[in-house]
Amino acid sequence: MIGSPHPLTEKLLVGKSDQIGWITFNNPARHNAVSLSMWQALSQAVAQFAADDDVRVVVLTGAGDRAFVSGADISEFNDKRGSEEAVEFYNKTSQEASAALKSLGKPTIAMIRGYCIGGGLGIALACDMRIASKNSTFAVPAAKLGLGYEYEGVRTLMSVVGPSFTKEIFYTARQFNCDEALTMGLVNRAVETEELESYVTRYAQTIAGNAPLTVRSIKTIVTEALKDEGKRDVALCDAVVKACFDSEDYVEGRTAFMEKRKPQFKGR
Repeated sequence: MIGSPHPLTEKLLVGKSDQIGWITFNNPARHNAVSLSMWQALSQAVAQFAADDDVRVVVLTGAGDRAFVSGADISEFNDKRGSEEAVEFYNKTSQEASAALKSLGKPTIAMIRGYCIGGGLGIALACDMRIASKNSTFAVPAAKLGLGYEYEGVRTLMSVVGPSFTKEIFYTARQFNCDEALTMGLVNRAVETEELESYVTRYAQTIAGNAPLTVRSIKTIVTEALKDEGKRDVALCDAVVKACFDSEDYVEGRTAFMEKRKPQFKGR
């Protein structure tokens, strides 16, 4: 369960329960469209959970049953993106939030129900995994709006679904249902709407119960492997693997296995 959420801003809530951090986009009147203040608060929330050793997994979701995130809050564009300088600041803020989410050294799960559109899909793709209700829909409507899409956003989508599906998503700009998203590999799991939160909670608890250093090392190695060959930090990959074997958790894991009990990992 999400626990007792508290607002970083009126439209972005954070909570913590059973080693799971929860971030909720709370703008249901606009299908959880993300405002500038929500982008700023997202960076704060990620930093907060990064520094909290009691949080081992972070789940992102949208308030209500109609949307995860439906994209940017267009209602504030005249005010917040009305000049070249304002557009630059807005883009920088949203890019920094997405980058912080991507680089968080803990597993992240997007819990998706309803609309996951445009920038909302970008947020979901910045997470390690996506678990969706069967009534969810996905789209990048850039071609219907005449928008350009930056390299990093296209690259991220392509790393998940491959080049052919990336082209289909952008070329058609249509909405894809959850079955199609599952076929493309856009989501990891599809479950009934009424079971979504309990399913994701159990899923996150499973991850939280595993050795944090091992989980973190895999996230690091996968991140490096997806970079261009000349930019990969193989030494870092070797270092995070060595840290696992040098850890107290490795001793605990071996001991628990021999004693036929559940290990109690401490992340060190």
